Amino acid sequence: MFEVKLKNMKPWEKVDTVIRRHWIVFVMVGLYAVGGIIFTAVIFGLFGFTTMSLLGMSAFWMYYSMFLYISWLNHELDLMVVTNNRVVVVEQKSFLDRDIGECTLDKIQEAGVRTKGLFANLLDYGTLTLKTAGSTTNFDMTFCPKPMVCGRYINNIVDGYRDDHSFKKSDMDIQETVKKIVS
Repeated sequence: MFEVKLKNMKPWEKVDTVIRRHWIVFVMVGLYAVGGIIFTAVIFGLFGFTTMSLLGMSAFWMYYSMFLYISWLNHELDLMVVTNNRVVVVEQKSFLDRDIGECTLDKIQEAGVRTKGLFANLLDYGTLTLKTAGSTTNFDMTFCPKPMVCGRYINNIVDGYRDDHSFKKSDMDIQETVKKIVS
């Protein structure tokens, strides 16, 4: 594993956790590759190793390997970084198309979890949704590993952040009240 360091982190900010996709998405990409191998075997079985079938399969694998690489890349580069101040979500939509969103912890209202289907429940993956306040959009992480654990962890970080900052705010309110009484 490697450490994630955001370029625009504040000096006092530290990364708490990084959430990546579940390994099942890479199994799906592997199944695509197996499908391509089966397709190649069928074509060579039907037409033999002729010049046209070899050229056709070369062209097929040139484009199909690019498709496999882009499919792998789209899942590999998706991540959710939770710091002690904010959440940064990087979602690779397609090749050369990336969405990056960030939200401070005080704007997160809820971390919701959804697991749907037999494999999702058996292999413990699902969708983690961070619902935010204001004009910021909700953040979704599909194929999140251990979504219940991740959701609870993020909720605990958000609660701790709110407790720390509400104490500081109430402490300031008390100081202002004392100044008014003394004056």
